[in-house]
Amino acid sequence: MTVISTPAESPKAPAVTRKNRSSGAQRRAVALFIAPFALLFVAFYAIPIVYAIIQSLLTVERQGTFGKPEQVFGGLVQYQQVFQNTAFWESVGRVLVFGVVQVPIMLGLALLFALLLDSPLLKGKKFFRLAFFAPYAVPGVIAAIMWGFLYSPSLSPFGAVTSNVDFLGAELVLWAIANIVTWVYVGYNMLIIYASLLAIPTEIYEAARLDGASNIQIAWRIKIPLVVPAIILTAVFSIIGTLQLLAEPQTLRSFSSAISSTYTPNLAVYTTASIPNYNLAAAFSVVLALATFILSFVFLKATQRKVTQ
Repeated sequence: MTVISTPAESPKAPAVTRKNRSSGAQRRAVALFIAPFALLFVAFYAIPIVYAIIQSLLTVERQGTFGKPEQVFGGLVQYQQVFQNTAFWESVGRVLVFGVVQVPIMLGLALLFALLLDSPLLKGKKFFRLAFFAPYAVPGVIAAIMWGFLYSPSLSPFGAVTSNVDFLGAELVLWAIANIVTWVYVGYNMLIIYASLLAIPTEIYEAARLDGASNIQIAWRIKIPLVVPAIILTAVFSIIGTLQLLAEPQTLRSFSSAISSTYTPNLAVYTTASIPNYNLAAAFSVVLALATFILSFVFLKATQRKVTQ
């Protein structure tokens, strides 16, 4: 009896087909999840940036004294005015001094509060976590109005202090604003650092205690080095927020004559757009955005080198 054997079908083809279908389904699922973010990113971030760049390259011309204004391509005319505007660059230098002093103090307090919340010695952690974070729930404008009343000699309940120290004067108003910003945002930064502390495995602490390390040594030699990426992240957020300072100085202008219409870069942009001179305001915004990007990028590169060394 002769047995005729037929070639067996290769099982690889169906497996490859199933794999391709699975990868295709995964790509569609990823695209579906990313689509809402991508649409919002393009609509509220990419398009406004492109529109601002286009506006910054235009200039307004009139046919005669009372002619109809028309926007025409002006090249770098608006940017030339930006770099010749001393008030704008004085405001940039002012917020840089502000950031050099205020950001380290705010992040130092945020780190201290996060370490206290993570300490086994602290009781009532839920209360203190809420107390530290509560100022962030207050809108910046409301916080500025509240502190404006506290700074004002005729309105403050601490008249004995405010009558002798002019917090709203030209010499101290910048640091009065720094106090408001610190009060509002220290709790926000604390939560970021505290979340990073909670992600550290407890076995590391137990091993350190077996070696005889105290709570202070654990905090200094283990906790702080491990949360450095979170501190860097909060520092970048703070640098960006410093260059975007607007609500607090604009609100305090009603309390202090020391705050001019160009006291901060964003306030200068707002004032220029209110004239209205949208093209010059757009040029201010583009230059400020580039400065923010460069400063944040340089800070990230510098800190990454120190962390990797």
